[in-house]
Amino acid sequence: MTHPGTLSVRPLRMEDKAEWAELWTAYLAFYETTRPQEIFDLYFDRLMGDDPQDYNGLVAELDGRLVGLTHYLFHRHGWSEENVCYLQDLYAAPDVRGAGIGRALIEAVYAMADTEGAPGVYWLTQDFNATARQLYDRIGVKTPFIKYNRR
Repeated sequence: MTHPGTLSVRPLRMEDKAEWAELWTAYLAFYETTRPQEIFDLYFDRLMGDDPQDYNGLVAELDGRLVGLTHYLFHRHGWSEENVCYLQDLYAAPDVRGAGIGRALIEAVYAMADTEGAPGVYWLTQDFNATARQLYDRIGVKTPFIKYNRR
């Protein structure tokens, strides 16, 4: 799908909170979960904070409307001197999927990682997320790691 208009990726701003919350709600719904309002407020505050080890947010804006988001953070890695970058969340509104929103957001995170001197960027997705995985297979490298959680 192509979408006419001007796409830009920029840092999340305080005045984006309502539109951001709509996008993050839809993202959570895709993964069949919800979060209470206090988590929305806490997460947004972290995204707006100035702690270099905390979360950062970028949004994709198309003709003045937020149509995508990504959240990422930098952290230490035991196998290297440099930090690595974890891309926590990535979402594009359904009506603009296929228009390059996801790619633009990932590439913007890559650019932020380069600026910060973090050569590694990684993320996780559900195995059923076939549409997004088509993009991820083109823009990243699937690793052999399997994730485990605490019981």
